[in-house]
Amino acid sequence: MATFETNDNDFEKDVIEASKSKPVVVDWWAPWCGPCKMIAEPLEKISNDLSDKISIAKCNIDENPQKPTVYGVRGIPMLLLFKDGEVVAQKVGATSEENLRQWIEDSIV
Repeated sequence: MATFETNDNDFEKDVIEASKSKPVVVDWWAPWCGPCKMIAEPLEKISNDLSDKISIAKCNIDENPQKPTVYGVRGIPMLLLFKDGEVVAQKVGATSEENLRQWIEDSIV
């Protein structure tokens, strides 16, 4: 399954509720953010490769200002991994596909 977009209105259903059955990674991003663009393709690939284990949601902080504030997003890209409705891991900044994959796999155990 490919990554999917979420927003302030659907966040509860898309992320919090969904993470009770399968972990959800939220990629907080913006269209003007170069590092965000760098990790977009690797996250898409990881989402497809690990679709049985996780879901990856993308939330544009420019269009959805409420939830980033709730979760303390101060820099992007920022990844939060939700499991059972709670944040269990976070990663800030761009990194390689290998590091992203390892962080996700270590966090969903």
